[in-house]
Amino acid sequence: MLFAPDTEVALRSVVNLINTAANGEESLTTPADLNAFLDAEEFTGSRSGSAAELRSIKRLRIELAALWSSDEDTAAKSVNKLLTDAKALPQLVKHDHWDWHLHATTPEAPLADRMGTEAAMAIIDVIRSKEMDRMRVCAADDCDAVVLDLSRNRSKLYCDTGNCANRAHVAAYRARKAAEAD
Repeated sequence: MLFAPDTEVALRSVVNLINTAANGEESLTTPADLNAFLDAEEFTGSRSGSAAELRSIKRLRIELAALWSSDEDTAAKSVNKLLTDAKALPQLVKHDHWDWHLHATTPEAPLADRMGTEAAMAIIDVIRSKEMDRMRVCAADDCDAVVLDLSRNRSKLYCDTGNCANRAHVAAYRARKAAEAD
């Protein structure tokens, strides 16, 4: 295992949040869309269900997308800003079906603060482990979704938002067959 389980869950949630706007397609258009996303990610704590909350999450998504492809020093500054803005105070908690893990805000804190802090805490582990190269952008030429590579051999190149890997493999196969035919 590369990271603690709660770190991997948080990193996957960051990927899923960033990819809600991948390839020019916005999937968080209403507060109901945001609630569905939060339910799918099993994100706990208070929610206002307001348009303002949705806007704050979209701003957070932009920050996280920039952080995702930044260098280590810039990522560290972004993480520190997220934690400072949320007035984070890490605590060990256990709730619902989750075993012991870190929360750095209260369940009543604004959603964007809670999500940003959770993302920051996970990315701290990535930075400290010198594993920033596991945070990538999809290798497909026509895709801008992000990828979290948790494979042992660091081989994950394509996102999970569509069929980028399949399209790349089919294209490579066809290219090999065309070369053999020549």
